[in-house]
Amino acid sequence: MRNDSEENRPGGDSERPQEPGPLLPVAARRAGAWCLVALLIAAVLAVGVWLCVELSAAVTPVLLALLGSGLLGPLYRRLVAMKLNRSLAAGLTCAVLVVVVGGAGYIVVSALVDTGDQIIASLRSAAKDLSRHFGAAGTSLDDLAAKSKDLVAKFGGTAASGLLAGVSVVGQFLAASVLALLLTFFFLRDSDKAVRALREWAPGSSAPQLERMARRGFQSIEGFMRGTTFIALIDATCITVGLLILKVPGAVGLGALVFVGAYIPYLGAFISGAVAILVALADRGFVIALWALGVVLAVQVLEGHVLQPMIQSRTVQMHPATVMLAITAGASVAGILGMLLSVPLTAAATGVLHELRGHYAAGSDSDDSGPAASPASS
Repeated sequence: MRNDSEENRPGGDSERPQEPGPLLPVAARRAGAWCLVALLIAAVLAVGVWLCVELSAAVTPVLLALLGSGLLGPLYRRLVAMKLNRSLAAGLTCAVLVVVVGGAGYIVVSALVDTGDQIIASLRSAAKDLSRHFGAAGTSLDDLAAKSKDLVAKFGGTAASGLLAGVSVVGQFLAASVLALLLTFFFLRDSDKAVRALREWAPGSSAPQLERMARRGFQSIEGFMRGTTFIALIDATCITVGLLILKVPGAVGLGALVFVGAYIPYLGAFISGAVAILVALADRGFVIALWALGVVLAVQVLEGHVLQPMIQSRTVQMHPATVMLAITAGASVAGILGMLLSVPLTAAATGVLHELRGHYAAGSDSDDSGPAASPASS
């Protein structure tokens, strides 16, 4: 029983100390939490990029094998559907890969070697013509064209010394190519084992979702490689035929340059088209250069408004700004090789993100419709 003196004490219950409120409002705390999440993601990505750079001798063949598997995966599945043994089907697919890549590489390199001096001489002549109209800017272009071979040689020497001490560039390239070919064989033959391993090692009930994400990412790589190769072949053929009609020297080499540059979206087409126009300007005059410009623009319009929507819109959906940022980041990390690999890897990441967004959107829809639908069903 409480005493009367305690009950009649002034402010006995009303003067209890109040609990202190939060130092920051709810909006500020949410913003801080999102900033922390962004910093953690950036740190994980930075560590991943650093590890890839440090282990580039092993990472590069793996990435090349993924691209090769994506390019010739449909052929392997067709051979398996014809009741061929998986090892035999993978071996035949790798043989086709060697023939295709080796043949295309030989054609491109031989065309560039045969017409390289002619293209460089034409660029020097074009730079001299431009120097008459633009002064110092044209002179700098002339100096750059004149010293292009020296720049390439110096760049090659620097790159060779910076890769692996005591190992030649040719030896390292052959080793990486052989390793990528072997990995392509195993990726094709043991793809079903990889799916089973993913299901076994996936935590909890996340195996189906992880499998869908992996398939979506690989399908994005497949779509990019097949679509880009087909578009590059059409672009190179059209531009080569146009330059041959215009009697531009080095047309085959310029077409080969267009084919290689097509694997670097936007930037490669711009550079290869500019080189073709400058060569036409130097050797055939201003009128032929305008016709060459028309050919390049017509091919680019055909690619942007017909080929890209028809071929890649169903498999690879990336904004041009995303592609340009990926190319810039790849160039800063691994140079030309990074520019070639950055876009298909970004396509795979975009496919995975699309699959995640669809999964969570479907989950939120089912959560919203669940309580509302239960009374009706009862």
